[in-house]
Amino acid sequence: MTAPGRRSSTFTRLLRHGFTDPSAAERLLDSAELAPVRNDPVLLDALGATADPDLALHGLVRLLEAQPGPTARRELLDTLTASKPLRDRLLGVLGASEALADHLARHAADWQALVTYEPRDLHQGVEEFERGLADAGDPVALRVAYRRCLLSIAARDVCGTIDVAETAAELADLATATLRAALRLAEADAPEDATLCRLAVIAMGKCGGHELNYVSDVDVIFVGEAVGGADEAKALRAATRLASHLMRICSETTVEGSIWPVDANLRPEGRNGPLVRTLSSHLAYYQRWAKTWEFQALLKARPVAGDPALGEAYVTALQPLVWQAAERENFVPDVQKMRRRVVETIPAAEVDRQLKLGPGGLRDVEFAVQLLQLVHGRADASLRSGTTLSALRALSAGGYVGRVDATQLDEAYRFLRSMEHRIQLHRLRRTHLVPEDEADLRRLGRSLGLRTDPVATLLREWKRHAAVVRRLHEKLFYRPLLDAVAQLAPGEARLSAKAARERLVALGYADPAAALRHLEALASGVTRKAAIQRTLLPVLLGWFADSADPDAGLLNFRKVSDALGKTPWYLRLLRDEGAAAENLARVLSAGRLAPDLLMRAPEAVALLGDGDGAGLEPRGRAQLEQEVLAAVGRADGAVQAVTAARGVRRRELFRTAAADIVGSYGTEAQPVEADQGALVDRVGSAVSDLTAATLAGTLRAVVRDGWGDTLPTRFAVIGMGRFGGHELGYGSDADVLFVHEPRDGVGEREAADAANKVVSEMRRLLALPSADPPLLVDADLRPEGKSGPLVRTLKSYEAYYRRWSLVWESHALLRAEFVAGDEDLGRRFIGLVDPLRYPADGLGEDAVREIRRLKARMESERLPRGADPKLHAKLGPGGLSDVEWTVQLLQLRHGHADPGLRTTRTREALAAASAAGLISGENAGILDEAWVLATRVRNAVMLVRGRAGDTFPTDSRELAAVGRYLGYGPGHAGDMLDAYRRTTRRARAVVEELFYGG
Repeated sequence: MTAPGRRSSTFTRLLRHGFTDPSAAERLLDSAELAPVRNDPVLLDALGATADPDLALHGLVRLLEAQPGPTARRELLDTLTASKPLRDRLLGVLGASEALADHLARHAADWQALVTYEPRDLHQGVEEFERGLADAGDPVALRVAYRRCLLSIAARDVCGTIDVAETAAELADLATATLRAALRLAEADAPEDATLCRLAVIAMGKCGGHELNYVSDVDVIFVGEAVGGADEAKALRAATRLASHLMRICSETTVEGSIWPVDANLRPEGRNGPLVRTLSSHLAYYQRWAKTWEFQALLKARPVAGDPALGEAYVTALQPLVWQAAERENFVPDVQKMRRRVVETIPAAEVDRQLKLGPGGLRDVEFAVQLLQLVHGRADASLRSGTTLSALRALSAGGYVGRVDATQLDEAYRFLRSMEHRIQLHRLRRTHLVPEDEADLRRLGRSLGLRTDPVATLLREWKRHAAVVRRLHEKLFYRPLLDAVAQLAPGEARLSAKAARERLVALGYADPAAALRHLEALASGVTRKAAIQRTLLPVLLGWFADSADPDAGLLNFRKVSDALGKTPWYLRLLRDEGAAAENLARVLSAGRLAPDLLMRAPEAVALLGDGDGAGLEPRGRAQLEQEVLAAVGRADGAVQAVTAARGVRRRELFRTAAADIVGSYGTEAQPVEADQGALVDRVGSAVSDLTAATLAGTLRAVVRDGWGDTLPTRFAVIGMGRFGGHELGYGSDADVLFVHEPRDGVGEREAADAANKVVSEMRRLLALPSADPPLLVDADLRPEGKSGPLVRTLKSYEAYYRRWSLVWESHALLRAEFVAGDEDLGRRFIGLVDPLRYPADGLGEDAVREIRRLKARMESERLPRGADPKLHAKLGPGGLSDVEWTVQLLQLRHGHADPGLRTTRTREALAAASAAGLISGENAGILDEAWVLATRVRNAVMLVRGRAGDTFPTDSRELAAVGRYLGYGPGHAGDMLDAYRRTTRRARAVVEELFYGG
């Protein structure tokens, strides 16, 4: 038995050498297998140098136990103690890979593959690996030979003999040799198939790029041709059988496990397409049908097995198409969209642990490099490498990426790939997730050479490198554009003006020459303003490129910067608050309305800067009215007062539009608003409240200017139509009724004259030409329409409605709501009209028929000539009019009996009708969806074009901008129109049933 003092000393030594379970290690060192070397300090030092000394010691004991006898065991121990290269290699593998330790325990003689230490063994290639696999006569033997070769790569990797790029290249070379061996086995099993066809195996993805992982799908494409005069169809069937057999040999699990899955899904038409095609069929597909991502995938295409001449012919035929891909419409947005889609598919619980797909991960580097290759590789053949790091070096040498950026990106990519390699090497499982277990993190950190506090150091280094990748991923594609026009540090490579223009075209800029002029104006010079803008512009250019009109975004940014560039808080806001810069980019490139509003008062950009989004939250009516009335009170005269009120309206319209755009586009800090109805309600309420406050301020200004504090008659404004329903859009007129009531002692004539003068002056002041958008007041829904007086007394309304009221007026009054002026008078007016709009006996059949007749006439008379009815958001089938008239008919019929229906808001009334059982929940949902969509189309048209419209734009760029607002990416305008027709068609079917059939 070991003495207590001795045990304590050994225990301490084991701890000092990195063992985490010294007691178990001490027992293993005392085992019979290690008796000859138990006290050898060299062994203990070597174990302590591994990633996981406990794992290495356990693996070594298992390997010794697996030796066929004492002689073999003695040979292993003698070689281990005498040969430092073997000791480092063998123990390094055992301490890093549990899976390879399992392989050595099953194949006890394979450790001898690590003994040889000659220069030619340091960097093995396809030829060496083919020799290592040559004796494999069946799939099981191929697996064993593959693992033996893998053992050699892993040994040199963990010892630092080869770096991460060389390791990845050797893994790809081993995959090439394995595919050749598998094809050889498949041909041996079916020699008659082999004689009928020529088959070439094209490596894709990381294997094609010479940068494979330890455990990864091997992506391939198969090309087949008939031999001699053989029938092509028979030859392709034979080639397909051989390709399928090759895939099974590599992918199927045997007693020795599997090698790796062979994935042919990158072929034309994916898994729905034939496994093997002729070269001409491949070429025809890529010329006619291939999507952008398929050309991006071809960057890494490399013939690796089968008929070499056919493989080379494939690459030669398709490579020219790869370098034309950047000329395709929506090329860059398609690539960027695919990258975003990859991130969005990551489960939320894994995002922060993803080495490959997450933000700041390996894919960010690869996508950025490939994007630059495809844009600039057309004219610069030096960039046409399938290997990420080689391509990055070429991009740096050519001036397409700054040297410092390239160096940082290279270091980060190497670190992240090293992490990925060591994580996979442990159990030879395909994973890209950083482990959470403390022991796994410790082993991972030590395997990368981090010996002092390996867990904390690993996590800190990982986050640092990921942050570098994320920053450079955003910057890489855009920053060289500035380098082409700005003053740079001496010796820094610059993108040529021609290359900059090419990149701008690829990004979607229609006028690259103008864009370069804007960049020069913004970024040139040595001022603090230019320096800050050079920092901001790379990211802003990316956000502009994510819109339908990048040119407008850049031009508008220049205008805002020209107006505010000398204001200290402006650039500080954009530099220090990421939300402000991204919000501004979205707003400036989403259309004409928001930028137009901003240009008239650029200081409103401050609203975009609150990190929590509070700056874009709509303000309530009371708060708005208080500000407007205060501004009116400070003004000299009615004109100045209304100008002040309209200035508040302009700023708040900008706030509302900006919030709508940000909610619809989404930003890094704020995802796209999932509830489209909430966006519509927010805009409708905000614009309606703002209109009411503006009218209240205008009324106060007119009364004060003409009569002082008190008007001779009480006066109220009643909102009608969308105004009364809290559903105003950006371009809506304000439908109103005006009502007055003479004060005690004031004659009818004097009161009427005063009221009419107030109405006339309010309408005039609100329509005056100015920098602010006009507010048109429409009173055509009054009794007798345009033929009737603009303003009536409450008694006059009562007399008219009692004697002359028509069905259409009851219908219109469903939207009536007090909005400004004398609140008591407004409340009494609403009390007066309630019996008309919610009749006690509902509607008679004659009234229902009249409403249907009125609607049919409106559709036929008001629909613009030449307009496509199915795409008219207001009057088209399933549009706003259809839904609103259907809901309003239910209100007229049942509003008296059901208080829930007594609302001016369409969506609230629809929900109440569903709750009351007047309409099924399914049908209510269909109508609500159509109404929300049609409203958003109208809002989008106004935001994009800067003027109101009820139909989709005909201009392709404007149509794309509407689509972007509605959530459709570049190239999907057709999908948007199809979805609109589908949604409104379903709504029209419900309208036919409820409005015309009920």
